[in-house]
Amino acid sequence: MSSDHGKRGLIASLRGNFLAGLAVMAPGVLTIWLVWNVITWIDGLVLAVVPRRFHPEAMIGWDVPGLGLVFFVVFTLVMGYFTKGLIGRTLVNWGERIVESMPVIRSIYTAVKQIADTVLARKAPSFDRACLVEYPRPGLWAVAFISTTTRGEVGERLGGPDEIISIFLPTTPNPTSGFLLFVPRRNVIELDMPIEDAAKLVISAGLVYPDSRKARGPGAVPQGPAAPPVLNRTSAQD
Repeated sequence: MSSDHGKRGLIASLRGNFLAGLAVMAPGVLTIWLVWNVITWIDGLVLAVVPRRFHPEAMIGWDVPGLGLVFFVVFTLVMGYFTKGLIGRTLVNWGERIVESMPVIRSIYTAVKQIADTVLARKAPSFDRACLVEYPRPGLWAVAFISTTTRGEVGERLGGPDEIISIFLPTTPNPTSGFLLFVPRRNVIELDMPIEDAAKLVISAGLVYPDSRKARGPGAVPQGPAAPPVLNRTSAQD
């Protein structure tokens, strides 16, 4: 019996040590793997349009990882500097007019351009803050992100005494997909946590929770639920 107990204890100890080591190694290994795959993917795209005689294998005899990424960064910087001038802007506008004359390509290019202007150029406002909204039915709550006050035809159609806001309800664990909802502001609970912490909560499927003290501030005092009102027995009997 003691030998079996000792074996189980040894196995449990080895399993605990393995999981502890895995928890330490996994973030670094996954980060290196992701960065390496991104660099390799960019190298494959960029070097595919570079003449063969300019490839590292042809010039120095061996492959240089990341050279395509360097070409991409330099080319992007040159394009950004060129398009700031009059000639560059004229050529870009001329190219966009050509693309807009193509039925299918026009829709794809317009959608990609709007996303790029929003994410990269930040011409449109980003998410305001995180919130809780009842979804998919009353009594069930989901984390969402407040985008902006609803404007345009949608805002006019839904206009009333309450302010209507546009919120993005992401899916778990992939927050890049989700639902666009238009709800009255009074129907959402705005959260103090930063957008990044709310995104971690969604991606981790509720396993990673932000520190509530950090969200409220270092000097804040935790507040619990309000106590129910106490009725006066005399008035209650009356």
